[in-house]
Amino acid sequence: MAVSLQGRAAADLRYIRNAMERSSTFTAVPGRGGAAMGAIGLVASLVAARQPSAQRWLLAWLVGAVLAFVIGVLAIRGKAARAGVPLTGAVGRRFALSLSAPLAAGEALSAGLVHAGHWSMLPPVWLLLYGTGMVTGGAVSAPIVLVMGTCFMALGMVALVTPPEWGNVWLGVGFGALQIVFGMHIARKHGG
Repeated sequence: MAVSLQGRAAADLRYIRNAMERSSTFTAVPGRGGAAMGAIGLVASLVAARQPSAQRWLLAWLVGAVLAFVIGVLAIRGKAARAGVPLTGAVGRRFALSLSAPLAAGEALSAGLVHAGHWSMLPPVWLLLYGTGMVTGGAVSAPIVLVMGTCFMALGMVALVTPPEWGNVWLGVGFGALQIVFGMHIARKHGG
């Protein structure tokens, strides 16, 4: 009887632990890091606007994206370490998967659009898919992340219906200003 009681208790504890992991949120979204990523976005938009060719414009944005990605990863790791939150737990994995799938789709679409010569479609695709990543990641994070993603998606839709020459401006507004505003909000309201 004692063995079955211990087995039942262990099963109950596993069930409770799994339920708690499923119901918890990813709290390591970095506010200050997000604002720093936005500063990189503003610089990238200014540098890209001065480039003489579409290829150089793309290079400016790709360099900015890589820098922002590195800052984002380091900021997430730092915030998680300060909060004692494991990044390898179920919630961290769900957040990473939710965010990375739309970003991977954006990479593939970007390569196809560049190959086909449809450069003007890059800004709306980037804004829409980054926003989608934030919305899906926001489902397991602070609700403000979902709001941020929705704003990026709305901006991407606007970029679809405005003149293509405005694309760089929309990227600066999204990856620069929006990222800074939401980053500062997250830093104030959600612990850095």
